[in-house]
This record gives sequence, C-alpha cells and structure tokens, in this order.
Amino acid sequence: MRVGEEKREIKLHPQWLNRLSGEFEQSYMLKLRQFLLSEKRAGKRIFPAGPDIFAALNHTPFDRVKVVIFGQDPYHGPGQAHGLCFSVGPGVALPPSLANIYREMTADLGIPPANHGNLSCWAERGVLLLNSVLTVECHKAASHRNRGWERFTDRIAHIIDEEHPGAAFVLWGSYAQKKGEFINRSRHLVIESAHPSPLSASGGFFGSRPFSKVNTWLEGRGISPIDWSLPGRV
Repeated sequence: MRVGEEKREIKLHPQWLNRLSGEFEQSYMLKLRQFLLSEKRAGKRIFPAGPDIFAALNHTPFDRVKVVIFGQDPYHGPGQAHGLCFSVGPGVALPPSLANIYREMTADLGIPPANHGNLSCWAERGVLLLNSVLTVECHKAASHRNRGWERFTDRIAHIIDEEHPGAAFVLWGSYAQKKGEFINRSRHLVIESAHPSPLSASGGFFGSRPFSKVNTWLEGRGISPIDWSLPGRV
C-alpha cells in the first residue's frame, strides 16, 4: 500500500507479507487505504513517504527479530519520519525523545551518543522499530490515530507473541504499553517504563536500563546481544 497510488501495491518483506496478507483484505484496512488516498488527493502531506510506511518490517524480517520497540506516531515535521520509530533520516536534527534515549543508553552501557538520529543499524541488527500508527499528516501530531493502524500493529504484536520463540518487548509510555496487554510474559521479556519524552522521562525512563536488561535476557537464552552502538555518521 503506497499513499497516492490508485493501484494496490504492497511493498513488504515476504516473511511479513506471508503473515499479514489477509489483513490487507479486511474492511478496516481497505477503509484506511481509502482514507490515505483521499487525504493525498486533498493535497495534504503525509509522512513518511509511501515507500517508507512499512520500513520497520522491511528492515527487520520476522526471523531476525530479537527486540521490539513500539513508538506512537511518526514524527510530523518535514523530513523527519522514515518509517522507524524514534529514528530520523540523515541530516535531520535530533528529536528530544531520541536525545533522551541516547542519554539513557550512555548511562546504561557507557556508549557515547551518535551525532545523528538514524537508527537503521538497530533495525538491521534485529530491533523492530515499529510505531503503533504508521502515518501522520504534516504538522498534525496523532492525526491518523483510530483510523485502523492500531489494529494492524496489534496484529503484528500478536504474530510475534504467538509464533516467535522469544522476543524482548520494550514499551515506553502508556500508549505503547497497550501492546503488552496480550504478550505471553512467560516466553517473552516485557520492559515497561515512562516515555522518553522530556515531559515524562524523569518519571521512570531515566535509570530504567532497558538496553542492558534486554542484552542480559538475550544472552541468558543463548542469543547474541544487540550491539546498540551507532556509526559516527550515516
């Protein structure tokens, strides 16, 4: 599904398409697609760009998932969103929430913060960086909530819960924590804390040590830990 195209086209990794193809035939998804097309026809700017809507799934195929980090909505400023939650493309200023994530990572693991906000390396190493809502209108935060994306990303969480032998779910803030309500915690790790936003980070995000907790759990299961370091430039 690419925004602005009449022809139905789904650019999705086969491992995810095989598991999610039925969702695209559901009435809620057809309505969502029509909504996105109508918004585009009305001249509204939708982020991320069509080819990046499913970037999180395409960067991290099902069989490579080790960690799932759920965000809320894509960034709504021009040039920011590129389909990975909390991440921004090269040359884009570091968002405050991501700056706080880097701060906690440094306190937790001693890894210095990168001078950019592109988290593609995490995605390629097995960290599924998935927003709960996958599109947004320019300069209108949360404008595409309750349009169907939540049901779609709930389905992804259910698939991982049911089919994956064990993944670490990192849920920051109450919105993301809704995804944890049906996760089998006897098989999966679920880490919950306050959101890294400047409005809430001091209420439990700082000091939560999610990065070391994830790696300790992975190593305890005989799985190689995540290399959370990022290249100096991208």
